[in-house]
Amino acid sequence: MINKEFLKAGHTPTLFAAFFYFDMAFMVWVVLGPLGVQIAADLQLNAAQKGLMVAVPLLAGAVLRVVNGLLVDRIGPKTTGLIGQVVVLAGLLTAWFFGIHSFTQVVLLGVVLGVAGASFAVALPLASRWYPPQYQGIALGIAGAGNSGTVFAALFAPGLAVIFGWTNVLGLAAIPLAVALVVYIILAKDSPNQPPPKKFVEYLAVLREGDAWWFMFFYAVSFGGFSGLASSLTIYFNSEYGLSPVTAGYFTAAAVFAGSLVRPVGGAVADRIGGIRALSIMYIVAAVALAVVSLRLPQAWMALVVFIIGMLALGMGNGSVFQLVPQRFRREIGVMTGLVGMTGGIGGFYLASSLGYSKQLTGSYQLGFLLFAGLAALALLGLTGIKSRWRTTWGASLGLARI
Repeated sequence: MINKEFLKAGHTPTLFAAFFYFDMAFMVWVVLGPLGVQIAADLQLNAAQKGLMVAVPLLAGAVLRVVNGLLVDRIGPKTTGLIGQVVVLAGLLTAWFFGIHSFTQVVLLGVVLGVAGASFAVALPLASRWYPPQYQGIALGIAGAGNSGTVFAALFAPGLAVIFGWTNVLGLAAIPLAVALVVYIILAKDSPNQPPPKKFVEYLAVLREGDAWWFMFFYAVSFGGFSGLASSLTIYFNSEYGLSPVTAGYFTAAAVFAGSLVRPVGGAVADRIGGIRALSIMYIVAAVALAVVSLRLPQAWMALVVFIIGMLALGMGNGSVFQLVPQRFRREIGVMTGLVGMTGGIGGFYLASSLGYSKQLTGSYQLGFLLFAGLAALALLGLTGIKSRWRTTWGASLGLARI
């Protein structure tokens, strides 16, 4: 865990800046989810449209993570992060000033918010490049704990929307984002150990590696489950159990807080027992939790307990995946963060949109949950099949680091 050696090994101000930037970016990335009940009521959206509304930022963020991954390796993570933060601030203020009056406009806002979701491909390389292999799990766990920003969105956005209106919440969200920008400018610093930029075709070379595709799939399940649920649960609790938007937001915040809080723990556990073993356990727990919640438990609090268990597993799984990625692709960490992060966003888009379509077509969310539980089981089978090869090839040469 965190000790004197860890603090000496890297650059603590940059690690904090990466965390805070990531935290505020994730807050606005998923803000349409907690506001979804009020937005849907004003714009008269059906279940499928509600699912798509909260899923679009996840898909846009997924695609833009690849762009950011390339930019990180070309112009450095700090500059890439500055550009992204300015774009998101401009988008929020524009939406607040002119207002959102149609489903098309809210989808376009979702695309802009995707830039905030792409912060993942900046914050993690910014932190990772400062730390040696044996501290990658905890360093990236701390930086990645910025996904706790989703808690703030779920906790405060519905209540603020009741008081000020949901359009004004978009303007209010720009305030903490501006503070994060100032902190980032002052504290963040690119590591002196920056790999030289590659030609564009060289970035695609990692896609010829089977391991890259495995990591992309593993993260599509762990982070896809986390982000998809974070964006969907406010609407779910309102629709299934009749909770008010504010109460549904509180329930969502509790589940999301659990998942985001344990991401550093997942990285640290993976450092101790190996990422493969940690990730295997977490996929089992997540699959069971999603299968149980698909049954539509009779009370909202029962569903919340199961969601918290599932989010704990998914959050720790996120940390475990990124304990492994830098060990295998240290020189390509920028582009790999972008690619792996992209599939995580795609997984979230799939879960959020499939829940909406499941409700629209069948009247129940069950099919959407069961299909994603099946993906978690499939990820477990894949990890079981490749773990011996990983441990006897690249994993055997890591010295102090464990996989």
